[in-house]
Amino acid sequence: MSKTQPLSARFARAIRRYWVLYLLCVPGALFFILFRYGPMWGILVAFQDYNIWRGFWDSDWVGFAHFTRFFNGPNFRVLMTNTLMLSLLNIVFAFPAPIILALFLNELRLAWFKRTIQTLIYVPHFISWVIIGSMTFMLLSHGGPINAFLGNFGVGPFPFLTSVGAFRPIMVVQGIWRGAGFGTIIFLAALSSVDMEQYEAAIVDGASRWRQCWHITLPALRSVVVLLLILQMGSVLDTNFDQVVLLSNAGNRSVSDVIETFVFREGIIGGNFSFTTAIGVFQSIIGLILVVAADRTAKAVGQSGLF
Repeated sequence: MSKTQPLSARFARAIRRYWVLYLLCVPGALFFILFRYGPMWGILVAFQDYNIWRGFWDSDWVGFAHFTRFFNGPNFRVLMTNTLMLSLLNIVFAFPAPIILALFLNELRLAWFKRTIQTLIYVPHFISWVIIGSMTFMLLSHGGPINAFLGNFGVGPFPFLTSVGAFRPIMVVQGIWRGAGFGTIIFLAALSSVDMEQYEAAIVDGASRWRQCWHITLPALRSVVVLLLILQMGSVLDTNFDQVVLLSNAGNRSVSDVIETFVFREGIIGGNFSFTTAIGVFQSIIGLILVVAADRTAKAVGQSGLF
């Protein structure tokens, strides 16, 4: 295809030649247009004193008043601390979990055993958070099996579900149990592209399994890990609302009250649509800044970035 042709002519020619591939892109493009880009004009509500009866164009403009209200509010510090703590714990513990699990699975040589383990660890991903919350309640309640087991050692019933100190570990364990297995898919796909001759050459050179993993397997995952970590930074201020709200109660409210639950109370229950929209805009801006910063950092240390 000649580059001297007009852009419109080259595009039309590409459509005619690869129309099947472009047709496959239509559902995905429609999804983003309708549910991602289309609703973006709704951020205008964040700068208005929105009235549902007056609509978007007739509601009073208040500028950054809702942002100021959120930043100066009594809950801002608590909400930010709780949200950032959960995100930090997920990055430190939940993010590496599928990587480690994929490395273990990659070392399995019996194909049938490997497939069986993969199937078993994929299953939790398809269990809803409501069911997981119910299972957690049954296991950790005062009369549950965990406290019954502790009672055999003379340890009294521990209030796992209402304990401030137990909330975050439970959140992390739940997330790892549900998502680590399914998260191995992308890492196993990356490992499938590794040339087996590299392992054979390493064995000839006398490299142990640990050395093979360190010098061959891990470098093969580096670009995928960096890419997913960059994307993870975009959701630092986002928590899993379903998971949090199912574990939240009056006993652990001081650590379980995050931005998502606050938005639910203020927006859905309280009807403060403009205020909660401003919070959502703040989350999006911080997420964008963190993604761009992580991308630039990755490129600065010699890794391929997102943009």
